[in-house]
Amino acid sequence: MRWLLPEYVEDILPAEAMRIERLRRAILDLFFAQKYQLVMPPLLEYMDALLTGTGHDLELRTFKVVDQISGRMMGVRADITPQVARIDAHLLNRKGVTRLCYCGSVLHTRPATPGATREPLQIGAEIYGAADVDADLEVQKLLCDALKLARLSDLRLDIGHVAVFRSIAQAAKLGAELEGQLFEALQKKDLPELKSLSRGLPAKTRAALELLPQLYGGAEVLDAAEQKLPKLPALAAALKTLRALAKACPVPISFDLAELRGYHYHSGVVFDAYCAGVSGPVARGGRYDEVGKAFGRARPATGFSIDLRSVAGVVK
Repeated sequence: MRWLLPEYVEDILPAEAMRIERLRRAILDLFFAQKYQLVMPPLLEYMDALLTGTGHDLELRTFKVVDQISGRMMGVRADITPQVARIDAHLLNRKGVTRLCYCGSVLHTRPATPGATREPLQIGAEIYGAADVDADLEVQKLLCDALKLARLSDLRLDIGHVAVFRSIAQAAKLGAELEGQLFEALQKKDLPELKSLSRGLPAKTRAALELLPQLYGGAEVLDAAEQKLPKLPALAAALKTLRALAKACPVPISFDLAELRGYHYHSGVVFDAYCAGVSGPVARGGRYDEVGKAFGRARPATGFSIDLRSVAGVVK
């Protein structure tokens, strides 16, 4: 049948479209009230620019097409955040702190979670030029305020910090191949594989790596990490940041010190937002200070994006 759409791609009918539009307007008005400025990046970019600074984490999720004008390979964006980082680094080129926001469709080669659409509507906010924990606190509070506009039930944040694993790996001077294998095992929470890969490492490193998947839960996780993980400056700084977030977050939180989503992209705190009625995260965010450096202008950066279609689907 010619009128069938591809799998995991859907039309949005009037009732749902109105819920999405009302929520989009309300969230953007919230951003504007907090002095975030709207930008609108293009849907298509050349592949080398689109994936710059992402560590190619997005490459497998990006649809690729050939530009009929230049003959160069182009990509349909799978995430707007790298585009906004490019705008901050090259087009705005401001000194000091810059606050930007956006809203637009992205396209994924495969659903991010079982049953998810391959065309999410992404709305988000970013802070550039602020390296302190106050910026991380600001974006998390703004995210919670935005999600509260949808009156979601059982809203919570799951928070990690990529410097926990990274500092252990760097102190042990792991090779790139082994570090990548350990990363995969931690992401899958594959304890047998983790033990097998770490068998030849020093006892303290092996014990620390095997402990990480168990460090999941409330603020007591940070106490256990401080007591049992190696005394490394970067790791101590990461735990200090997580403690500050624990004290100030306006919704219930949990910590997962083996959470390494976007490991080659993020540089610090990472977080996911969950609510009742949606199987996967409705929002994701974190710190990604290295992206600006990849664009030739090093800028601290932190922010989040919300899956607006998922949130609107459970609006009360």
